[in-house]
Amino acid sequence: MTSKSAMPGLVEAAASQEHVDCGIVVVTYNSARHIERLLDSIPGASGGLRTRCIVVDNDSRDETVSIVRARSDAELVEAGGNLGYSAAINIGRSSIGPCSSVLILNPDLVLEPAAIAELYKALSAPDVGVVVPMMCNEDGSLYTSLRRELTLSGTLGDALFGDRWSKRPAWLSETIRDKTAYQHPRDVAWATGAALLVSAACDAAVGDWDAARFFLYAEEIDFAARARSCGFRVRYAPAARTRHESGGSGRSAQLRALMAVNRIRYYEKYHGRLSSVLFRGIAAFHHLLRSARDEDRISLTIVLRRASWSQLPHASAQRDEMRMAK
Repeated sequence: MTSKSAMPGLVEAAASQEHVDCGIVVVTYNSARHIERLLDSIPGASGGLRTRCIVVDNDSRDETVSIVRARSDAELVEAGGNLGYSAAINIGRSSIGPCSSVLILNPDLVLEPAAIAELYKALSAPDVGVVVPMMCNEDGSLYTSLRRELTLSGTLGDALFGDRWSKRPAWLSETIRDKTAYQHPRDVAWATGAALLVSAACDAAVGDWDAARFFLYAEEIDFAARARSCGFRVRYAPAARTRHESGGSGRSAQLRALMAVNRIRYYEKYHGRLSSVLFRGIAAFHHLLRSARDEDRISLTIVLRRASWSQLPHASAQRDEMRMAK
């Protein structure tokens, strides 16, 4: 197993590697509690596919780096700072080498047997560029991970009803809540981004993930939208199953606010001023209705004060030039 820092030479080094069916990119940040379970699950999930795994570490302060460095089944790339999820994915894409597909994984996942093989099989369908698995909670229960495109009505419905009234009309919710819809393959607008397989053709057509706009959260919504605009379908493959511990790298009021803000940033990227103002107002209304909780009061204040957005978690600079020179 080798370890290296993120630097331009990665692209040239990656080009000389053997072609594999699936290049796996795992983004870590203080993930020592989870990363071994994920890496241990990859061989059984691969189903005979040729794979190569890159772990891009966003400046973890726990034992993540030493754990990965001690293994022979993954290559460690140190980002040199906490550059964010999108930027780390871009580093992984540049260093994974020639492959037919790229699998993006959160570290707090466990892949069930043949999960990667089932995702890869779904990529053979015409125009499918992204495939997502069935996501389960740690106890094996279904996590409703499939999503519709962000709309004013869906966002308002989720603000008003939250997880209540699961049978409400589709136009009143972003989340696909009908559990029977998770039993069969289907096209979706997007899904939560803890695990997604991207074909090499789709990866090349869409290009870099939008690291300038999305440090963390909403990057998967944006990538799926760009993939669809390039003519690719996003496909759900329920035969591929994963178990996920949400928030494996931690949660905070600032991160909750960042999630709300990045949804607004995403909506503003694709819609006009008036519609975007309405969307932001609905986002504020969502947190106003829940303002008895401290984290929602903080999110409400931040959503309403655009000047405060720059103070939310964002990419850090490299800690020092020596790390880049390793």
